Amino acid sequence: MKLSALHRWSFGVIILLSAWIGMVSQVNAEVLYQNPVIAGDHPDPSVIRVGKEYWATATSSEWGPQFPLLHSTDLVNWNDAGPVFAHRPEWAVGNFWAPEISEYKGKYYVYYVGRQKGGPLAIAVATADKPSGPYTDHGPMVAQEDGSIDPVPVTDEHGERYLVWKEDGNSRHVSTVIWAQKLNADGTRLEGEKKELIRNTSPWEGALVEGPFILRRGDWFYLFYSGSGCCGTGCDYALGVARSHSLLGPWEKNPANPILAGNVTWKCPGHGSIVADERGRYWLLYHGYSTIGSVFTGREALLDEVKFGTNDWPTINNGKGPSARAVSPYEVVQQRTEVSFADDFKGYKLNTGYQWPQDNEPTYKVRSGELILVANPARGTNVVGSVLARSTTAADYVAETVLDLGDLNRGAMAGLSAFGDMANAIGLSAMNGKLVLWRSMRGKTQSLAIMDPPSCSKLYLRYSAKNGAEFQFAASADGKKWIPVGEKLQGSFLPPWDRSVRVALTVGGSPNATAEFNSLRITPQAANLQ
Repeated sequence: MKLSALHRWSFGVIILLSAWIGMVSQVNAEVLYQNPVIAGDHPDPSVIRVGKEYWATATSSEWGPQFPLLHSTDLVNWNDAGPVFAHRPEWAVGNFWAPEISEYKGKYYVYYVGRQKGGPLAIAVATADKPSGPYTDHGPMVAQEDGSIDPVPVTDEHGERYLVWKEDGNSRHVSTVIWAQKLNADGTRLEGEKKELIRNTSPWEGALVEGPFILRRGDWFYLFYSGSGCCGTGCDYALGVARSHSLLGPWEKNPANPILAGNVTWKCPGHGSIVADERGRYWLLYHGYSTIGSVFTGREALLDEVKFGTNDWPTINNGKGPSARAVSPYEVVQQRTEVSFADDFKGYKLNTGYQWPQDNEPTYKVRSGELILVANPARGTNVVGSVLARSTTAADYVAETVLDLGDLNRGAMAGLSAFGDMANAIGLSAMNGKLVLWRSMRGKTQSLAIMDPPSCSKLYLRYSAKNGAEFQFAASADGKKWIPVGEKLQGSFLPPWDRSVRVALTVGGSPNATAEFNSLRITPQAANLQ
């Protein structure tokens, strides 16, 4: 049956209208990002905007190099631009915490924490002419007997520059205080007397308040801070806010505190900083533990918008805890390139993002297709005389490396490890023509399995991780047919209190141990890529 002209016209209009609706729907579709925006162990993140760029840094704790510098143009895609310090500051011996990046009168500052040699936790500062560095260290500014941590600079209502920080009283089982004190003209020293802003007084804050960040909006100063236990499986961290018309107070704590607490996806959120985009929106970059990855992937960097109500109090995700997904600030698709990792050691320079125990900086060389790792002579007889490691980004993943057996000298022990710290690790190594599965727990190392490797000159080593803490090691001659080595191992003991598990390349066994690695790959399993 033929259609009439009217029917044909109506049918055409319907088709065109449907196509137009589809196009409008596509245009109006919201682009979402997924937390974390920086996967893996990035505690205490701080962030600033410089024109159309964002720069961030985070705690490195007992890992070197100190404090990653992270760069983004959209807040959801970040790349590692190298460290603040390529080598450990001479005055400090550890506890590299809470770096706060800031800009003042065209100069860039990173205020940070370290432990003085033979002394307490101290706050120091480094400066640079560009956010990317290089940074010049100016050493400690304040080191109270109880310890001084979590610095952040702020300008008061009179244009005076102050440093705000926490006195670490909870380390001595006393109240914790957030202090403010004037900075000198170049921002590298304190002047005058310190003034108390707040201390822990509310039940939810527990034994402490810490991680201050101060935002000025209109006539109000807002002091965002965290309370209770930050780290480990028993953490109960959360974030609150106080406000004042004057930097030095009096401060009023929000009756609705904590304004950001854990939920089914993320737990123990807190300790972050806030940046305003070009549209005047406020974004909080902070950390939290995945309820799946937990302490094994560490405190990862999360992003949420901070909104202010008619009562002039801020809210975050309508009080529902950290977002699982939210609208991308710049409507840019999140790539999540940092979740997977592959390195064939091309070129002559180590890629950014590798880490080592901060008191055991390794000797290494990269030449086309090879990473040559040399054991620290003072620790060479240890299973892990030297380490190069990467942060894990998922609870379920596979780590693989290729080890050149031809260049492995007699007595040397080299391989792949699920690594907590120098005293706690599990690994599979080649040594004197054998495969050795080993475990170090609280500083005591034992062999768990010894077997012949497959016949090859290039040995493939692999371990599969499940739930962050269950490991199965294997070896292969070609990277295709894998031979399990030993039984599945539990690694719940691996993560230190404030850190996560790393994938590590290790060499040791003898003072002159040297190993050549041809590649490293870390591949999250499908469930972690959703």
